Amino acid sequence: MQKSIQASLELQWEAVLGEGPVWNEQAARLYWVDILSGTLFCYDPSTSENRTYDIGQHIGCVALRERGGLVMAIRSGFAFFDPAKEELIPVTDPEEGLSGNRFNDGKCDPSGRFWAGTMSYELEEGAGSLYCLDTSLKAKAKLRGITISNGLAWTDHQFFFIDTPTRKVRVFDYDAQSGEIANPSVIRSFGEDEGFPDGMTIDREGKLWIALYGGSRVIRVDPQTGDTLFEVQLPVPKPTCCTFGGAELNELYITTAREHMREEEIEEWPLSGSLFKASVPVRGFAASRFKG
Repeated sequence: MQKSIQASLELQWEAVLGEGPVWNEQAARLYWVDILSGTLFCYDPSTSENRTYDIGQHIGCVALRERGGLVMAIRSGFAFFDPAKEELIPVTDPEEGLSGNRFNDGKCDPSGRFWAGTMSYELEEGAGSLYCLDTSLKAKAKLRGITISNGLAWTDHQFFFIDTPTRKVRVFDYDAQSGEIANPSVIRSFGEDEGFPDGMTIDREGKLWIALYGGSRVIRVDPQTGDTLFEVQLPVPKPTCCTFGGAELNELYITTAREHMREEEIEEWPLSGSLFKASVPVRGFAASRFKG
């Protein structure tokens, strides 16, 4: 197997903090967000149309719902969103009163719960938490003391998680029935020259795909050994997240950012904030849907 490929430009855009790609396999569309502009996108690869929805507040992540529409984690907590009506319905806010925090990355576990984590606007160490919204619409904190809650992935019995400033990927025992996690251990640490681990997904062989913010690439990691098996290189410095899409779920969609970049850096990497894609030699899973 080839060890490295270049991602191609899929959609030129200027997202400040592009994040959270989710492939809707039924509609063949990609949802993604620009967190800091409060914008949800629905991208159609067949036409290159990128429909925009102004959510009106910072939006961390979205996931598909089994009964249609989306569940999302936004500045004001968990909410449902109906793209057809452009209707936002509040659900619950587990951090009501914590005005210095916002939601960041999240997704659904294989049992249909929606997990999303928070972080401080000032990047205060340990100010964030990881929450799980269950199918009865109750939110519970799963982890406290998080600084930048980011990548998540699951197997039947494991949960993988990234708190970005730690430069580590941790694995927990995971009980699919109860949603409980326990016994964390580190499977991979990153050096300062590698960038920060950000968003993450998992393929059908149980390997992790991790976006390296500041590292200009997405890497495929063996969670058993921590070894890098494959990498997707990008012509921008700040990939943020990735997900599998396409008819065969073998196309890796990658979001990127242009936040905190000086004018001369934007001139050097003008495609920052765009959406990229790479055809990879393995397949991913269809996105789990929220069952609430």
